[in-house]
Amino acid sequence: MDTFRVEIPQNELSDLRQRLQSARWPAQGTGDGWRRGVPVAELRSLARYWADGFDWRAAEARLNAFPQFVSEIDGQRIHFVHIRSERPDALPLLLIHGWPSTFAEYAAVIADLARDHHVVVPSIPGFGFSVPVTGAWDVSRTAAAFVTLMDSLGYNRYGIQAGDVGAGIAGAMSRLTPAVTALHINGPSAHPFGGPLAVDGLTGTELARAERFNDLVATGLGYLQLMSTKPWTIGFSLTDSPVGLLAWIYEKFQAWCSIVDRDALLTAVSIYWFTGTGATAAEFIYESMNSPGTWGAAPAPTGFATFAADTGIRSLLDPAHEVEHWTEYDRGGHFPAIEVPDLYVADVLKYFSAAS
Repeated sequence: MDTFRVEIPQNELSDLRQRLQSARWPAQGTGDGWRRGVPVAELRSLARYWADGFDWRAAEARLNAFPQFVSEIDGQRIHFVHIRSERPDALPLLLIHGWPSTFAEYAAVIADLARDHHVVVPSIPGFGFSVPVTGAWDVSRTAAAFVTLMDSLGYNRYGIQAGDVGAGIAGAMSRLTPAVTALHINGPSAHPFGGPLAVDGLTGTELARAERFNDLVATGLGYLQLMSTKPWTIGFSLTDSPVGLLAWIYEKFQAWCSIVDRDALLTAVSIYWFTGTGATAAEFIYESMNSPGTWGAAPAPTGFATFAADTGIRSLLDPAHEVEHWTEYDRGGHFPAIEVPDLYVADVLKYFSAAS
C-alpha cells in the first residue's frame, strides 16, 4: 500500500484549456430546451467556465486534504481515501460512488462522518485514479476487491453507504461476507429496464416520482443503452473530446439533481478527463449490465434515504413498510452528499448509530 496525491501536470491543464477554447459547436435549430439533450448555449457557457473560471488547483488541494492511498488487489490498482476516527469504538464506513461520479462526490461529508466513523472511500476500477485497468471489471469483481480492501485495513465489521451502481457493489459485498453489518442506500428505485410503472392509485409525491421514472424509461435511457451495448463507440468521444465528455455527464447531473453545483460537476468531469476514464467507466457499465446475478438481494439490514429528485416510491418498493429506516426529503437528488450534505450526513449518522 502506497500513499497517493492528486497531481495533474500543468501541461495537461493547458491542453484541456486549448481543447475547450477551440471546440466546434453544433447548430441547434429548435427551442426545445432540454428535450433533445443539452442545449448548446448552456454547454458553451459551462465550457467557458471550465476553461477560464473553474480552479482545478483549488479542487486538487481540497482532495489532497484527505489521506489517499493506492493498493494492488486482484492485479488492479485501487485508489482510496482512508481516515480513522478518533473514537476507538468507531464503526468503519465504506462509501461507494456510482456513475457518472467519482470519490470526490464525498468531499463535503468525509470530515463530518469521520468524527464518529472510520471512513474509506475507494474509486471503482476504471473510475478516477483506480487505473490503469487490468482485465474486465464489473460489480461482482469489484465487490470482491473491496472486501479484500476492507480486510487489509483490519476491518472485520463495517457498514456501507452507496447509491447508483455503488449500491449494486454494496449488495454484492453483503452477499460475500458477514463483515457487512448494514447498508444505507440513497435513491432507491425500480429497475429502469423493467418498463414504466403503473400510476393507478398513486397521488402526490409518489405520483410525481412515478411520472418522473416513466419519463426516464421513455426518454432518458439512451446513455445506458449505449454504454451497455457499445461502450467502445462512445468511449472515443469521452476520451478525446472534453466537450463531449462534459455534455455526456452534465446531462445526467441536470436530469438527476435538484441543484447542479458547477464546481462539484466540473471536479468530477475533470477527474474523468485527466484520468481518461470516460471510456473505462463505460466498459464497467457494459460488464455489469451484461453479467448474470449482478443485482441480487442484499442479506444485510438496509436503510433507505429518498431525496426530492429521486424516483423511489415506498408503496411499490416497500408496500408492507418492512424497512425500518426509510426517510424522505424535500431537497436533494441523485448526489445528496454534494447537493444536501447536511441532510446526507444526518441521515447516515442516525442510521448507523442505530444499526451499530
